[in-house]
Amino acid sequence: MNYNEALQYIHSLGKFGSKPGLERIEKMLSLMGDPQKQLEFIHVAGTNGKGSTSTFIAAALEEQGLTVGLYTSPFVTEFNERIRLNGQNISNDDLSRYTEYTENLAKEVFSEEYPITEFEFITALAFKYFADKRCDVVVLEVGLGGRLDATNVIEKPKASVIVKIDLDHTGILGDTIEKIAAEKCGIIKSGCPVVTTSQNEPSVLNVIKGFAASNGCTMHLNSSDEVKVISSDVNGNVFTFEGREYRTKMPGIHQIDNALTAIKTLKVAYPEISYENIYNGIKKTTLAARCEVISKEPLLLLDGSHNPNGTSALADLLKKNNVYNAVGVLGFMADKDVPDALKKVLKHFKKVYTVTVESNPRAMSAENLAELCKTFGVVAEAAPDYCSAVKKALSENKNTVVFGSLYLAGDIRPILLDFKR
Repeated sequence: MNYNEALQYIHSLGKFGSKPGLERIEKMLSLMGDPQKQLEFIHVAGTNGKGSTSTFIAAALEEQGLTVGLYTSPFVTEFNERIRLNGQNISNDDLSRYTEYTENLAKEVFSEEYPITEFEFITALAFKYFADKRCDVVVLEVGLGGRLDATNVIEKPKASVIVKIDLDHTGILGDTIEKIAAEKCGIIKSGCPVVTTSQNEPSVLNVIKGFAASNGCTMHLNSSDEVKVISSDVNGNVFTFEGREYRTKMPGIHQIDNALTAIKTLKVAYPEISYENIYNGIKKTTLAARCEVISKEPLLLLDGSHNPNGTSALADLLKKNNVYNAVGVLGFMADKDVPDALKKVLKHFKKVYTVTVESNPRAMSAENLAELCKTFGVVAEAAPDYCSAVKKALSENKNTVVFGSLYLAGDIRPILLDFKR
């Protein structure tokens, strides 16, 4: 099996399971010799900031000299970035080899009624890869929810981390933020420390506290009381916490909260870790499509903000940098709360070009999205394709922001780099 064949096979699997539960992946892992039982984990759940927080944690642990696996989703630039070892994506050869190995075992757990899903397959593959590479720790990002997520087959993590929770995937996780929080709290294991952010709603914190208490867990809050923001702009953030200075390359004040959650997690799970290693890990972390500055004059920004909390953070960044009358390119999934997501951010735009996200059948049509944008008083035009939208937006020679689904970010990023001013 070569790399293209491996990807073709992986993508041929269903995205979501028709039967909730962990039975399929547990059987798969049993056939593999239960590689997850050979590993230590930091388990990260939540709605917004999982990827950034996980990557901050992994980078700091790498600085500490540990062999660190990082498992995240979805990918933005290439599939391999979902499985990383000490900051490097799994190689094409390794992905091909492990896919072939896992496919042979998957045949034993397939059923026509309840086939194994893509996420279950990749999660099992990643556990085997990380175990074979003798990782000291794996930073494991939950895919969806927590309680029934395929990553939740692990036993006791060094810490269960719950970042900012927002209304998302309400058809699957529940129609209130408290129900969603309860699903995400499913990763909390008996006696394991729990880390969360004080930025969560009080009702969400109460849910987390309840789960922590019932499981005999110590709960740790990343309190922002001792934070002093020195600067926050498109170049990143500089802030002090507990008398120490930290820097993030990734812009947006929300990255300070993600960094604080990472710092608290690192100190809880690895009390021996040095300030210098935490500082260097956080400082070096970058992620594509997280308020990514493609160029500065005029601004060209790419952000995978696809729900109300994400677009609120984007609006805050634009406000702090006095970005108004900008031109936007945007595309969303139809099953998201798009009106609420657009409510705060569209006041920063003079005109937007809407697109249909080509790589996902759940996409809202460009035409419907344009009509929705018009209800917020912004000029909106549906574009036939990505290239047309980007070309029209950049021709106006104004600050340009591309945002919406992470699927859009992955599709459109190479085009933005080609058009880079």
